[in-house]
Amino acid sequence: MKQNFTVRQGALDGVEAFLSVARHRSFRRAAAELGVTPSAISQAVRVLEERVGAALFIRTTRSVGLSEAGEQFLSRAKPAFEELVAASEVARGLGQRPTGLLRLSVPRAVVPILLEPLIASFCQAYPDVEVEIAASNELVDLATEGFDAGIRLGQFVDVDMVAVPLTPPFRLIVVGSPAYFAGRRRPEQTDDLREHACLRWRKSSGALALWSFNQEGAAIEIAVSGPFIAHDFLTMLGAAVEGIGLAQLPEPMVAEGLRTGKLIEVLKPFAPVIPGVCLYYPGRRQIMPKLRAFIDHVKSRQAEPRL
Repeated sequence: MKQNFTVRQGALDGVEAFLSVARHRSFRRAAAELGVTPSAISQAVRVLEERVGAALFIRTTRSVGLSEAGEQFLSRAKPAFEELVAASEVARGLGQRPTGLLRLSVPRAVVPILLEPLIASFCQAYPDVEVEIAASNELVDLATEGFDAGIRLGQFVDVDMVAVPLTPPFRLIVVGSPAYFAGRRRPEQTDDLREHACLRWRKSSGALALWSFNQEGAAIEIAVSGPFIAHDFLTMLGAAVEGIGLAQLPEPMVAEGLRTGKLIEVLKPFAPVIPGVCLYYPGRRQIMPKLRAFIDHVKSRQAEPRL
């Protein structure tokens, strides 16, 4: 059977009218201050008194005074109401201009290369916004953990999120150090990886990530094996440079190693192109000015995007 529901009368109904009358000791002046009729003020106070269960004013034909209950109510209600008004002003400010705390969840690898220059310029441009970076490789629930936005590889962003590209798409490439290849034959086909030590990455779900390739226009995934498992790309990169094994990593992350000769790319024809790094946030809620300012700042700095 369908039930009927009514909205419970708010505990604050009539409080503003009461405070105005108490301040002016006049229903007429309170009405003028609040822009309503004296009868509306009188009705609001009467309903409040009924809800409280006591007369709050002593009324005569010439004056309005507070009863003992009214004095007690005023002493508690006035500072509480002022706090509510102040809270509303703070919230209104957060909704109208970039200010407050901007919390971002990001992978550790992104912080020194992509975020540090962005954050430095953003903080200079928006001094009223405090930026908090939580560097973690785990995919967190933004709403539950209290984050305004996150940064991840585009392929790991849920479909119900709004994604803003921070970098263009890039290749996922296999690299190894000269020391690793010393005395070893470089792989030429993906099947050759069976003969190599491959560095693996354990995802936040606990599963080991497969290596992805593009073979004759089709996307394939391969389970590799090796002596080392990491939980983030930076650790895998360091292990690859030290010659522990081959690693499959985003191309921008290994660009410096390739340039200096610390790393060598192999299986180049099979490297897949993956979505770049994205800023993402829940699309079901209004974007606060602090986040909108950060998004606009990011877009203005995308001339030379890097991971």
